[in-house]
Amino acid sequence: MTVGEITAALEVFAPLRIQESWDNSGLIIGSPEDEVHGVMIGFDCTPELIREAVEKGCDLVITHHPLIFKGIKRIDSKDPVGAAIMQAVRCGVAVYAAHTTADKVIAGVSGAMARRLGLKNISIMVPEEDGTVGLGCIGEFEKPMTGNEALSYVKERFNLGVIRSSRPLETPISKVAVLGGSGGGEIPLALSKGAQLYITADVSYHNFFTPRGFMVMDIGHFESEVEIVDIFLAELRKKFPTFASYKSANMDRSNPVHYFGL
Repeated sequence: MTVGEITAALEVFAPLRIQESWDNSGLIIGSPEDEVHGVMIGFDCTPELIREAVEKGCDLVITHHPLIFKGIKRIDSKDPVGAAIMQAVRCGVAVYAAHTTADKVIAGVSGAMARRLGLKNISIMVPEEDGTVGLGCIGEFEKPMTGNEALSYVKERFNLGVIRSSRPLETPISKVAVLGGSGGGEIPLALSKGAQLYITADVSYHNFFTPRGFMVMDIGHFESEVEIVDIFLAELRKKFPTFASYKSANMDRSNPVHYFGL
């Protein structure tokens, strides 16, 4: 099996052509012709993940976030990105990322959020091409609920210790928009689609001043997107059922954001 054969199969699920212009999805280290004996899947490409891949005999790592996102002027082993690059090259491990490519398919990040909430009538929030891809998803709760009820429900469904939220609505919420990762910039789009509740992450302070009848929840970047790791694994095992594909055993320790006082 080669890197190219595996990544081509993943790109049927999350095509490279749909990534955002600022993104760096795709093969980051390695060559499509490189031979692969095992695949390790994680959320971020860290030195720890490369080490875990090598210990498992994997020579391809697939993550959601790209290891190299912006230009790099130097590779320093004291820097986590530099250390991961050096380890990957030294150990012959190819590195691939499916970032906004996996964000923009309804079977990907935002769709997983909508399904976890049990939303009905799910559609793309910001449709592109023929309407089958785009950022975010929008749908409806099975039964309307107040803001406080929605907070308890979202906390339970995503197994959260904490949620950052605007003032909870007292009026019933039916229509819900979701967008995994940094979605603060899309608040106006969620409003324009008629959402009463928008669930995303990395929301800035001033965005919690919401208009009447609208509520924002920030559930955390990692927490909103991490299910994509299981989705990647399921896709590869469906297409290559006998090939060695693994999910990182350290996912419960992979979130770089730590919460204190909970």
